[in-house]
Amino acid sequence: MREDFLHYVWKHKAFNSSNLKTVKDETITIKQLGQHNHNAGPDFFNAQLSISSQLWAGNVEIHTKSSDWYVHNHEIDKAYDNVILHVVWDHDTEIFRKDNSEISTLELKHYVDKDLLNNYEKLMQSKSWINCESNFHKVDDFLLNNWLERLYIERLECKSEIIQELLKTSNNDWEAVLFKMLLKNFGLKVNGKSFASLANSFDFSILRKLQNDVLDIEALLFGQASLLDDDVQDVYCSDLKERYQFLKQKFRLNNQGVLPVQFFRLRPPNFPNIRLSQFANLYALEHSLFSRMIDLKTKEDYYKLLKKGATDFWKTHYTFSKTSKKSKKLLTESFIDLLIINTIIPLKFSYSKSQGKSIDDDLFQLIKQLKIEKNSIVSKFQDLKKVENNALNSQALLQLKQQYCDKNKCLQCAVGNSLIVKN
Repeated sequence: MREDFLHYVWKHKAFNSSNLKTVKDETITIKQLGQHNHNAGPDFFNAQLSISSQLWAGNVEIHTKSSDWYVHNHEIDKAYDNVILHVVWDHDTEIFRKDNSEISTLELKHYVDKDLLNNYEKLMQSKSWINCESNFHKVDDFLLNNWLERLYIERLECKSEIIQELLKTSNNDWEAVLFKMLLKNFGLKVNGKSFASLANSFDFSILRKLQNDVLDIEALLFGQASLLDDDVQDVYCSDLKERYQFLKQKFRLNNQGVLPVQFFRLRPPNFPNIRLSQFANLYALEHSLFSRMIDLKTKEDYYKLLKKGATDFWKTHYTFSKTSKKSKKLLTESFIDLLIINTIIPLKFSYSKSQGKSIDDDLFQLIKQLKIEKNSIVSKFQDLKKVENNALNSQALLQLKQQYCDKNKCLQCAVGNSLIVKN
């Protein structure tokens, strides 16, 4: 028996409360269950109970066994002096407060429906990809869709916390925060961490000063990423090296903390030098990018703004040393979709919160305009039960798997709840 199940049962009053009695046969009438406490201290605050016709107001503590009271040293902790009821699954000893007064105990196992317990135990004992894998397809569509929307908002809230931390370290400069997030996500999964370390290796004010010359921006990014170290005899590469050495001295640049970029198992359009050139060109062509982005509404608006290509040299190269068939190497719509999902929408959400504004419906409309993401987690869920083909659902399914399924938090999940309480 897990303690979180007992919390769930008490919080939702998922037990027969019509004839409750303590282990000493005292009648219990519940007036208020109390407020669930997720921090230190008793599990439920401000409960109101009648025990043997005596009205009590105070806290409720929950354990799997009565003796856990002593295992956790509650008898010497003044925070537990106001506990008026000890709720347990198994009663194995009497318990007392710090002043030696006895606390009434309710043994909950006598009042919980067997079907509820069996459904819970089946979920917890499952060895499948997710606990409810065999029953996920049975979940009501309306319930699942509402839950996915809530999960998406929850995911945005989590990302907003990260953004707020970035804001603190960026002197409340939203343009700088966009720069860091955007550069990280230009690296996708393979080079994301490397590009993030690159973004943190110099102050954004330096890039601001270089925005009128795309070659200076490329020199800064390539140099800090150690992509100019190879001995390549080319006018373009030599120019970047000279520019970087000048910038390095002028701004006292240091790249020791920049993680190495990876080329292995990447398709040429995703090579880090191509992505960095596209990124440099974007910032050379579009100044005050955050201010531009914050007011846009549709995916077409963002495609128009972000569909930039690499600089001239890279139109005929994928590396410094080898030529290739000429192409503009524009950012694709599918790549821009990822930037909208992982950078732009979280940033707009966080910015609205910082301005004290409610969630803009345009954000939901924007995410729903984008196709569902393709990855192993989303594909597996889609095999179990089809959901609408949009990126809101793929983001929500990632949140569901990572924050609920992988952590066995079925009791906090709308899907798990529906399967536990079913007849």
